[in-house]
Amino acid sequence: MTLEIGLTLFITAVAIVLFATEKVRMDAVAILLIVSLAATGLIDGKDALSGFSNSSTITVAAMFILAAGLQHSGALNRIGQMLGRVKSPLMFLLVMFVSATVMSMFISNTAVVAVFIPIVLASAYKIGMAPSKALLPLSLVAQMAGLTTLIGTSSNLLVNGIAEQQGAADFGVFDFTLFGLLLLAAGCVYLLLVYRFLPDTGMQENDSRSNGHYVAEFQVKQDSLLIGQTISDSAMRKEFHAFPLALIRRGEKLSLPAHQMVHVDDVLLIRAEPENLLGLQQQFGLELHDNQDNSHQEEQDLVVVEAMIAPGSDWAQERLDTLQDDGWSRSVQVIGVQRRGNIVRKQLGRLKFKVGDILLLLVPRKDIDDFRRDSAFIVLAEGEKPMPNSWRAPFSIVVMLAVVIVAALEWAHISMTSMMGAVAMVAAGCLSAEAAYKAINWRIIILLAGLLPLGLAMTETGAAQYVVDHTVGLVKDSGPLLALGALYLVTKLLTEFMSNSGVAVLFAPIAISTAKMLGVSPEPFLIAVMFAAGASLMTPVGYQTNTMVYGAGGYRFGDFVKIGLPLNVILMALTLLLIPMFWPFEG
Repeated sequence: MTLEIGLTLFITAVAIVLFATEKVRMDAVAILLIVSLAATGLIDGKDALSGFSNSSTITVAAMFILAAGLQHSGALNRIGQMLGRVKSPLMFLLVMFVSATVMSMFISNTAVVAVFIPIVLASAYKIGMAPSKALLPLSLVAQMAGLTTLIGTSSNLLVNGIAEQQGAADFGVFDFTLFGLLLLAAGCVYLLLVYRFLPDTGMQENDSRSNGHYVAEFQVKQDSLLIGQTISDSAMRKEFHAFPLALIRRGEKLSLPAHQMVHVDDVLLIRAEPENLLGLQQQFGLELHDNQDNSHQEEQDLVVVEAMIAPGSDWAQERLDTLQDDGWSRSVQVIGVQRRGNIVRKQLGRLKFKVGDILLLLVPRKDIDDFRRDSAFIVLAEGEKPMPNSWRAPFSIVVMLAVVIVAALEWAHISMTSMMGAVAMVAAGCLSAEAAYKAINWRIIILLAGLLPLGLAMTETGAAQYVVDHTVGLVKDSGPLLALGALYLVTKLLTEFMSNSGVAVLFAPIAISTAKMLGVSPEPFLIAVMFAAGASLMTPVGYQTNTMVYGAGGYRFGDFVKIGLPLNVILMALTLLLIPMFWPFEG
């Protein structure tokens, strides 16, 4: 092993640990990769920054804008109407699968799931179906559908970018669509058979506006009816079904909060349903604790909103008192927080929000449109719905189709067509220039730009070939199919616990080196990496859409394993059977 190979493998191993443990933000890890590779001389400075100008990175950024244009223009509103007219759970799932598939083939599956979550929450109970029976299948189908086209998921674009960079392959938009649809069809049949075994959780009331219990932080005012009595003696628990989690007096948390005599300026952590939190605040003379300054809201017309913190949100890993600094966020009032799998017991001002947390908010009516368009949140329920912008809805659909068709006919590269489509969306007013910038998940863009140089270093230093020689090379005499299976299995296991983009970049050079060692076509191995890395099917932490439905559906970790593990086995078997038929090794 040379010094260059050893350094590359060490840097790669550190990156894998950081990705898996999430101790450092993904985009920060990507920057560290760029700096480390350049500082050690493994690649020169120009190559270290080449990820920012790579066509794959540009395409992903443009696709974020295209997806936002479709959503903001109202082009996706009819999906909710279709699901609302369905009468049976089976038909509900079929319509949802078909709709999510068509959308996920061309726009980010994260955006697709964000659109569908409030639709499923609002529509499922109309047919007597718990949302938890549909949300996990939705996430899995969106991931599988994203693999059917080159632009459906960023990992496909990354693998193709590395393959194109090394002259190993250059896939078109629909080169693996038929193959992907066969796997997707098998996955959908499986999910239609097993969705009944998912837990009956999620919203507990037959009311699409209630997503469960929230924890709110109140301060006792001087005229409060609670002063001089205990919470257990008051009507709070009996009439409002509210449960006290903590009573804090002068910074000290007292034991047995329900049986403590309430004093002026005591801080109460109360757990209750949304409408009850609002009711008890008014009846008992309570006010939201001073972790937020919203005194200017008193005379404003407010809308109650339930919203989930989305992947890539500025609110994730931040505290409430550090967030309300500009724009509409200064006028939003956080009433309560709901965190799946945990009951929040901290004061809200000290709580770091997480992706998947659901917030109960008061939003000024004048800011509600800006709030809906903010990609930091997924609106689950609100007082009013946005209206489609007339001709802009069909226009945005035409633009999206043009982007795909022109690229598929190879009249222009997908990076150029997607950029032109993004410009058309903004020029037509489907979304503003400011909204376009906000629509781009810059953490993902920096992540991609930082990972691509790692793939280059793996190849140029010989690290990829070294890994192959000491792993897959041990079974090279058993034939390429066994090597393909080993590559798929290791890739799949890693992508269940860390960034799929990171796994794709790590294994794409290994796939190419494996093919060279065996003297066969690299295409079968590249396809295996795409389909193994692009879908995390059995953990709530491996992919963003899983994290989103984990909170909204009220699932446990084991629910993902129970449904996803057999699905992984089915897809792996079909992949190893079909890949040699579509892409022969000797090709």
